[in-house]
Parts: sequence; C-alpha cells; structure tokens
Amino acid sequence: MRVLVTAASRHGSTREIAQVIADELTAMALNVEVKEPKDVDSIEQYDAVVIGSAIYVGQWLSEARDLVDNHAHELQGKKVWLFSSGLADAPSKEGNSAPALLGRMKATGALAHKHFPGKLDVLQLSLAERAAIMAARGKYGDSRDMAVVREWARGIGEDISQRKTVSA
Repeated sequence: MRVLVTAASRHGSTREIAQVIADELTAMALNVEVKEPKDVDSIEQYDAVVIGSAIYVGQWLSEARDLVDNHAHELQGKKVWLFSSGLADAPSKEGNSAPALLGRMKATGALAHKHFPGKLDVLQLSLAERAAIMAARGKYGDSRDMAVVREWARGIGEDISQRKTVSA
C-alpha cells in the first residue's frame, strides 16, 4: 500500500508531526511518501492519504485547504485521515469549527480527524504573530505529545493493513 503524508506547516512543528506519522507507518512496512502540500500534483498513485495543517487564527493554512479543494474528487476514492495542530487543546475558531471540519471531512471522505496540541517558539515568530499571540494570551512552548501522535499513526497503519489483508 502506498501512503502519502502531507502537512502544511508555517514554522515546522506540524511538519515534524507529519514526519513522526510517516516514520510510524514506514515501521509498519507501508510504502510512505512525505510531501509538502504544494508539491502534491496527483493523489492517484496512493492508496491512503494523511493530510494535516497547522491552525493559525482558527484556520488551516491555505496550502492544506488548497490541496483538499484541488484534489477532493481524487481523495473521495482513497482512505483519508486528517489532522490539525495548534495551541488550543481543541479547535475552536470558525475556520476549524465543526461545520468547517465536517466540510473538509466530507470533501475528502476522511475516516477521522485528530487535533494535536502544537508548539510555539517565540524566536520563530514575526512581530505580527507575537502580537496576535499576546492578544490571545497564548502560551509559548511545546505542547505536542509525540507518543499520542505515534499511537494515532499506528491506528491508521492497522486500519490500512487490515484493508490490505481483506482486499488481497
């Protein structure tokens, strides 16, 4: 089974989550490719797809939204999982609200969505981003739990492997 793992990341921490997912799936003997969303030209060659995005101002980054919009038809025929990464423990803004998330899940035919707490490094932020974080009373630091990410990825791998066995 060929699996695409792709994630939009502004400062790299969501990309790191995607890499942990890819590493876990690779360890389960799946053929995994990691790409930036902007580098995905086609979904056709993949059996399963994991798409993620950092959340900024309550929204997925445009690269991930564009990937979903541009490949929605292709994604409908695949096994798809979505994930988000942001500072909140759960998405709460309009752009990642239940209707927006349900729309994304419907557009992709996603089997599940997982929100992971994120990482905020003050040294990587622009002045405008720092001001927005201060205004929102955001906290700096790394709240990611990679053990939770690995566990979620193993669940995806088990699902793919079961489907592979059933269809073989």
